[in-house]
Amino acid sequence: MSRLTVPVVAGILYNRDGEFLLSSRPAGKPYAGYWEFAGGKVEAGEDDLSALAREWQEELGIRILHATPWLTRIHDYEHARVRLRFYRIAADGWQGQPQAHEGQGWRWQRPGHFDVAPMLPANTPILRALSIPQQLSGRLDGVFRGHNGSEEYTLAVWPQAEPHHRQVLFDIDQLMQRHRLPADTLCFALIRNAQEYRAAADADALVWALPDEQALPPLLAQLQAGVAQPLLALLPPSLAKRHAAALQSAGIHGLMLDEGTALA
Repeated sequence: MSRLTVPVVAGILYNRDGEFLLSSRPAGKPYAGYWEFAGGKVEAGEDDLSALAREWQEELGIRILHATPWLTRIHDYEHARVRLRFYRIAADGWQGQPQAHEGQGWRWQRPGHFDVAPMLPANTPILRALSIPQQLSGRLDGVFRGHNGSEEYTLAVWPQAEPHHRQVLFDIDQLMQRHRLPADTLCFALIRNAQEYRAAADADALVWALPDEQALPPLLAQLQAGVAQPLLALLPPSLAKRHAAALQSAGIHGLMLDEGTALA
């Protein structure tokens, strides 16, 4: 017998130092004491953003002004099967000071580094995804570099890609240390259309190449449908200048600015 899927929203709320907020689950709830991104169930007749604003006000006294869609994941707990829609809330997208309205704890954390435990199981891959920078620049025949707020991040093409991936990007620092890939190395699959998107679903993150404006609608449609992994757009700087705002409001994880390599 199939289980009903409960719609849930959660927010990644940033401060002006680039840190994000985690809170602990209060006593009396499943997984009490576990750390999570605050949020809760979407009630009947309620849209996602209204639910997000209500939950943050009720739990932490924070007023959400605007939020951007990010990842959508399904997770099976013992007590429920949930469809989690994560939203990112920029430093200028909220007002107030965190307050423990339900007796929970809260703490600011930096991308790539967190010091609270235990973590709610559904949120563990989200912490990993948050370490990926929201902007990198470079060339496919060289390296891409960015900064995640805690440290520099460098990617390079690894020639021994899986057959169903056109190209795969890996953390170059780890590749230089060992001839084989460490178990915790992130895999970025380079894709060009919705078919390749589905084929590369096992990658940790996806990089959708946009050689021209005609390639933009399928990417926007996929973001609207929801993505489970961080999805970055690889595009020339001139294209990024015209479409960065639309991509970011649609929920793109970040932009990879290609500085000269032909994408066709």
